[in-house]
Amino acid sequence: MIDPRERRILLITCFGHFMSHFHMLVFPALVLPLTSRMTLDLPHVLDLSFWMYLFFGVTALPWGMLADRWGAKRLMLLFFAGGALSCLAAAHWIGSPQAYEIALAALGVFSGIYHPAGLGLISKELEHVSLGMGYNGMAGNLGLATAPLLAGLINWLWGPAAVYLTLAALNVAGIALMLAFPLSESPPARANAAAGDNGNLNAFLILLVAMMLGGIAYRGATVIFPAYFELRSTWLIDALTALWGRHLSGNVVATGITSVIFLAGIFGQYSGGRLAQRFDARYCYLAFHLITLPAVFLMAAAANLALGGLAMVYFFFLLGMQPAENTLVARFSSRRLHHSAYGTKFVLTFGVGALAVKLVQHIESALGLSFVFPALGLVSVLLVSAILVLIRRTSPADGSRD
Repeated sequence: MIDPRERRILLITCFGHFMSHFHMLVFPALVLPLTSRMTLDLPHVLDLSFWMYLFFGVTALPWGMLADRWGAKRLMLLFFAGGALSCLAAAHWIGSPQAYEIALAALGVFSGIYHPAGLGLISKELEHVSLGMGYNGMAGNLGLATAPLLAGLINWLWGPAAVYLTLAALNVAGIALMLAFPLSESPPARANAAAGDNGNLNAFLILLVAMMLGGIAYRGATVIFPAYFELRSTWLIDALTALWGRHLSGNVVATGITSVIFLAGIFGQYSGGRLAQRFDARYCYLAFHLITLPAVFLMAAAANLALGGLAMVYFFFLLGMQPAENTLVARFSSRRLHHSAYGTKFVLTFGVGALAVKLVQHIESALGLSFVFPALGLVSVLLVSAILVLIRRTSPADGSRD
């Protein structure tokens, strides 16, 4: 049973998680429209997002250290306020590649607040951590899924500047939500009550390697998939446009289907949270990543309906593993440093993961788009190997304690 205080924490953190992924997943849906608007080729437009994704990750550790020192409430307010201002700047400078890149970078800096602040809060304040991570993950995946659809639709109706104005309004709604449902945290004495539990440093370091590789796979797949699907599924897009009975741009149809595919991740998050609550989180983590392997390699040769089906399987398990992963972060790190532990995680998953933008850009330029997903599959093979090492170096109690 979740008490009213825990419900308020989940309400704020879930909306924050929704917004953090919404911030990051709007850009991939606008890649092809921006190539026309800015008269740049695809690799150059992709490169405009590099600093956003990099700062989204590398700022996580300093934000986490600040959250351990000041608490999460102040930082969550800054997250929404900074996000609103950055989105207003992106809307204003949408026609200037250099200025737009700076606005995106600022959005990455403020978006980096959420994961160390929000996930650290859940791990410290909720009684059932895995379940809370599952619900929070579902909210994040809702942002992941709705961003391509809403961005594609708003862009079709009013243009890309309107997309960022909508994002700014949603961030203002987040500030209003925090004022209406005040967030309360436990005093430091309670937060440090379990300080004798100093975690497992060796296991945490192995887990960091696995999470870094997972970040590369996640960012590479999400940043390229909307454009990849649109270019590889022309028959399906044309058929759906004809069935609709009116003219729709290929981008609107492709981003809409991408949203449906990403929605699978919501059910993956729920399943992952339930399974990690009931079983050994280490083996849940391994199983979910193992299942992504055949799907990601087959996506290189697939198109139209086959590509959509494989992508649904791939993103279900790629995203669904997150509650198990976040549970393991809480178990292998010292409780009094949970915000910093999650900050360290996201420096690697989103900071180093930002290199996936460069990786995708290089592969697309040198070999072609079809080689992107096999490359991400090789990254996942290394990831599975790291998880096997983690399991070998830890005990069953490490994976089943909540």
